[in-house]
Amino acid sequence: MNDQSEQQSGKEDSDTDLGAEMSFVSHLVELRDRLLRVVIAVGVVVVILAPFANKVYHVVALPLIAQMPAGTSMIATDVASPFLTPFKLVLVVAIFIAMPVLLYQAWGFIAPGLYRKERRMVLPLLVSSSILFYLGMAFAYFVVFPLMFRFFNAVAPTDVAIMTDISRYLDFVLKIFFAFGVAFEVPIATILMVWAGFTTPEALVEKRPYVIVGVFVVGMLLTPPDVISQTLLAIPMWLLFELGVYFSKKYVPKHEPDPAEASADHGGAA
Repeated sequence: MNDQSEQQSGKEDSDTDLGAEMSFVSHLVELRDRLLRVVIAVGVVVVILAPFANKVYHVVALPLIAQMPAGTSMIATDVASPFLTPFKLVLVVAIFIAMPVLLYQAWGFIAPGLYRKERRMVLPLLVSSSILFYLGMAFAYFVVFPLMFRFFNAVAPTDVAIMTDISRYLDFVLKIFFAFGVAFEVPIATILMVWAGFTTPEALVEKRPYVIVGVFVVGMLLTPPDVISQTLLAIPMWLLFELGVYFSKKYVPKHEPDPAEASADHGGAA
């Protein structure tokens, strides 16, 4: 009798392990399929933009071109730069344009594992984070670049001809785009810290003086060594921190989910 019980128990354990392994494999297959859709979306945008690569680069270079002295132009010091640099930019732009698809696929992958209340809270964070990233890039392009390049040209020695290499310029502006895009995610980071229980809105308000000093240090590290770009990054980060503190009050954890509700939520998600 004991042998039969042990055999039945061993069979149940084996079935459980097999089910867990199949579930893990199915998650990997779903992740592969969603990544494939993201790659296809990026590839489609690249194919569409590739014939206009030079025009796309010209648009990105306009803030510098508008500030360059008369009679000067950008240069290409590498043999393949006139082709590779615009194509590299098109690839990056395609990733930015396809970002909604990437976020949608990420949401589709993680949503089934969330409670109903968590799904209602996470989706607005995903949407707002992408919007804030785009706003950060737009702020860099329309506000920071003109002021920054005007400053650089003004302080250049009179006997130096400003002729920027197209590849170096692209690397420079992509770093600035990324820095401002990430910096504009401050409200999302603030809300997530409060939601996870690491801090509270009241504690963040008390640390405001340290935050102000911190954003200026971050601005100094992420931007070129000039006061203008540092200030133009630090002030929006501070204002966005205040915005994050305000909205984080809606995400303060109140109580643990009821086990019956949690079971019902996961049952509905499955």
